[in-house]
Amino acid sequence: MRVLLIGGAGYVGSACLRWLLTHGHDPVALDNLSEGNAGAVPPDRLIRGDLLEPGVVARALADTGAEAVMHFAAAASVPESIKDPDFYYDLNVLGVKRILDAMRDQGVWRIVFSSTCATYGPPDAVPITEGTPQRPTVPYGRTKLAAEHMIRDYCRAYDLGGVMLRYFNASGADPDARHGEDRVREVHLIPLTLYVPLGRRDKLRIFGDDFPTPDGTCVRDYIHNDDLAHAHQLAMEQVRPGEARMYNVGTGNGASVKQVHAACERAVGAPIPFEIQAPRPGDPPELVASSDKIRRELGWQPRYTHIDDIVATAWAWHKAHPEGYGEHEHVF
Repeated sequence: MRVLLIGGAGYVGSACLRWLLTHGHDPVALDNLSEGNAGAVPPDRLIRGDLLEPGVVARALADTGAEAVMHFAAAASVPESIKDPDFYYDLNVLGVKRILDAMRDQGVWRIVFSSTCATYGPPDAVPITEGTPQRPTVPYGRTKLAAEHMIRDYCRAYDLGGVMLRYFNASGADPDARHGEDRVREVHLIPLTLYVPLGRRDKLRIFGDDFPTPDGTCVRDYIHNDDLAHAHQLAMEQVRPGEARMYNVGTGNGASVKQVHAACERAVGAPIPFEIQAPRPGDPPELVASSDKIRRELGWQPRYTHIDDIVATAWAWHKAHPEGYGEHEHVF
């Protein structure tokens, strides 16, 4: 299929583009490069444009002859969403409406949407299933849940076919170490930890060590980018008009902040200094997926199920590209 990936030069979007290229599809990225990296996608696969500008998405759909959309362009920082909810509602909600309306205008009915485990809020129990109540406590999670509801309503009313993939913690780098994680405002634990041995930070900041978890630090489910990309491919190929599906995408294995830190030390082969700071507002103690539904219905299986294997791919990328793609002034 011809596929338009909105936000397709970003970390997850570009991984999906590269995956689709090697698995029989014809993908093109639409990205304003405010967070994405031009170097993460082939130059003939990138259209520069902002989805919030009227007409941009419709023109990209028409110019590419797209038969499906994958939507990755979102603001995704919990602390930032608390400070600036206006920006989050604009991009994460209004942006989705712009895409859905453009799809209707151009006769494109397939959409795979990057959602998040943040739509659940602090769960009553783990692992989290698709039936876990969605009670987000921060603007980031609320905006992504609002987008989910919008997609479901459009699928029901206008015969679109939508799949919402609720990511847990996207992580890792391409196995060949050619592409990896590089943002303007980095917030993910693995790259922030690996920046220390690279000399880009003096130490790792761990936010809280008295959570009700085995070692007192937050536990998360880390899912490798290649496994996420495979989930997108399967979702796009199997969705049907008029239906809206929701799937968790995680390994089912939780790793604490301290366990991730230890995995990074093993990959690097040296100690990585850290300090404990106050917990951040909105951080649930534990988020671990049940991925039984996507395994059963789409036939998806993750290849990377151990944190050491994921971290090893990330370190190989960062070691080979210590300044990342070199396209940004980074903010930490």
